[in-house]
Amino acid sequence: MTWHPVIQEDDLWEGELRGVTAGTVKIMLVNAGGRIRAFRDECPHKGTPLSDADFDGSTIVCPTHNWEFDACTGCGINPGDSQLIVHEVRVEGGTVVVCDKPSPAAA
Repeated sequence: MTWHPVIQEDDLWEGELRGVTAGTVKIMLVNAGGRIRAFRDECPHKGTPLSDADFDGSTIVCPTHNWEFDACTGCGINPGDSQLIVHEVRVEGGTVVVCDKPSPAAA
């Protein structure tokens, strides 16, 4: 498990999402309600990069088939039995740092 600096905190505004790379892992960062979350940058349905998704500040909508996910938890809204892969994220000295391995709760 390795932590990777990926972006400055000030470069990810509230209500915004962005694709980054942590080591060799593609990650989607979202700033939902002022809190940054990190998910694997792929829809569990067809693997579409979710960094291209629509995001209204609380719901991530896959651009391929409109699957919807809660931006705070990664839990599926439609369909409800889907789940994004969660990665741990923290802010250190104004830099967003992401773990390249999935969160143990997501494994």
